[in-house]
Parts: sequence; C-alpha cells; structure tokens
Amino acid sequence: MSTIRVVWGTGSAPTKMASYDAALAAAGVENYNLVAVSSVIPADADVEAVGTAPDLGPIGERLTVVEARATTAGPGRASAALAWNQAVAGGPGLFYETAGEMDRDDVERRVREGLESGQELRDWTFDEPSVVVESSRADAGTYTTALALAVYGDSEPIC
Repeated sequence: MSTIRVVWGTGSAPTKMASYDAALAAAGVENYNLVAVSSVIPADADVEAVGTAPDLGPIGERLTVVEARATTAGPGRASAALAWNQAVAGGPGLFYETAGEMDRDDVERRVREGLESGQELRDWTFDEPSVVVESSRADAGTYTTALALAVYGDSEPIC
C-alpha cells in the first residue's frame, strides 16, 4: 500500500516566487522538484493529512503531487483547498483542488462542489469526504501564497 500525504502552508515575501517558496517550506517540500498530476487516487492508497511533510528523500528529487495554489499581491487574500474522497473498501478515489483570491468559506464551498461533481461522473460508492483549507491575507507591498498538496509516496531520482 502506498501513502499519499496531504500537506499545506502559506508564505509571504517580496516576490511571487519567493512567497511560493516560503509556502512550500511551511509544507516541508521546498527542497524537491514537484511534478503535477491529475486528481485520481489509486486503489489501496492510504491518504493521510499531515500538515508538514516528513523527510521524503534526498534534496532535488522529484515528488508527484496534486496542487492547489493561489498567490496574491497585497492587500488581498489567497486561499487554497484540497478535498478528497475514496471509494469504500480500499477502492480508488479523487482529489479536487480549488484556489484563488477568495475567502476561506468560499474556497471550501467550491472545492466540495467540485468533488461532488467528480463523484457523480464515477460509478463508485464513496466514503465521507475530507477537506483541507489554507488561507492567508497579503499585506500591502508583499505577495502571499496559500497551498495544499497531495504528495504521492516518497521522492524519486529526477535523472
């Protein structure tokens, strides 16, 4: 059985990229190269909401992720949400992500609606959904990034 860890963080800095890097650091994945995938959870995967990633392998390796990310220039608010649900009895599942310049309640509502829509497209019986929301204000003169990631397994060599 493989483990998918859900991590999240926010960061503020003087540039967009620096705020993204700070949010990745808050989530514990700043030293990896992220490769985004669509939102399907393999059967028999164990999904754990951990907040900050443990050591996932050597620096510079590749991590496979589903990413919800929003960056805004202050003043403003960046919010990101990741929802997931798995079919009963260890079946496959779905991640849905939503992010943008919106408040916490709006991003959570939208990600739940997206997950419900994705479930309707599949002929699976689902368990109860889980949701992680990360949201932060950006002060004037700074950028703020909010993110939530589903990290599939440990890192892998990139070359």
